[in-house]
Amino acid sequence: MIISKTPLRISLFGGGTDYPAWYRDHGGAVLASTIDKYCYITCRYLPQFFPHKHRIVYSTVETVNDASEIKHPAIRAILQNFKEERGLEIHYDADLPAKTGVGSSSSFTVGFVNALKALRGELVEKNELAKLAIHLEQNVMKENVGVQDQILAAYGNFNKIELNQDDSFNVIPVTLNPERLISLQNHFMLCFTGVTRIASDVVVAQLDNIKNVSSHYIKIRELVEEALSVLKKPNTPIIEIGKLLHESWLLKRELSSTITNPEIDSIYQAGLDAGAIGGKILGAGSGGFILFFAQPEVHPIIREKLKHLIQVPFKFEPTGSKIVLYEPNGFI
Repeated sequence: MIISKTPLRISLFGGGTDYPAWYRDHGGAVLASTIDKYCYITCRYLPQFFPHKHRIVYSTVETVNDASEIKHPAIRAILQNFKEERGLEIHYDADLPAKTGVGSSSSFTVGFVNALKALRGELVEKNELAKLAIHLEQNVMKENVGVQDQILAAYGNFNKIELNQDDSFNVIPVTLNPERLISLQNHFMLCFTGVTRIASDVVVAQLDNIKNVSSHYIKIRELVEEALSVLKKPNTPIIEIGKLLHESWLLKRELSSTITNPEIDSIYQAGLDAGAIGGKILGAGSGGFILFFAQPEVHPIIREKLKHLIQVPFKFEPTGSKIVLYEPNGFI
């Protein structure tokens, strides 16, 4: 039996420049971190005593005799791509709901690939794991996805990720003194709008509109460097990050008509009215989680103002996807 543990993520700056439609022409960069919320995938070879070959347990339970019959698109695609001949039992659990902007789809892909490799007795390096997950999602599953989520899930940590025009990437850990890092984390609030959506569908309008808002993407990319500059200067007030997040959100919301809606705008404005300095919707938009940046002393005011929303405390995490249990079974 194998259990993989793969972190979810928050993207702070540069989101959108990690789509191939942009970075293959212009290059891109993101500033983002994995967080201490995870998806867990349990995987084992299924004994041959059952009338089915595969058993998959997530929000539903599937029992099938061929991988092509699996309804879960990622599991079906990955098993077919890996040409797995033996029967499998797969369980998926997560700390946060799927389709909410925290990179759960890519964390699942990375975690499942990591688990399958381990089940076969193979170790996979972080770079290879990220590249394989990107290939599976973009080329096999044909999803409209960027590349930051897979890289973050594989590597973990708080990183600047540079996306090159040749599809290569550089992962540069952001090193801050402990006090600065704690201060940054203590200013964040994560609120769930209660709305889930399929990011690959939401982002279609954004990708179609890239050429019309290229100046926005250029500025979104520049904000990565501006934010890093703020973080690296201990005498610069940390609240400047909140101001840059607000500026980034104003740009992001204009990338397409699908990113925000009246409900999201109302929540965001309520947060600002209660004292938040800035924030953003996470992921592709149209629902999911909203991240606020506010001085810790006003968090209770924001919490009361948005008490109808589920609020999730979190911290950055450093490790990326890993195998937390390896226990080979003897079934053949």
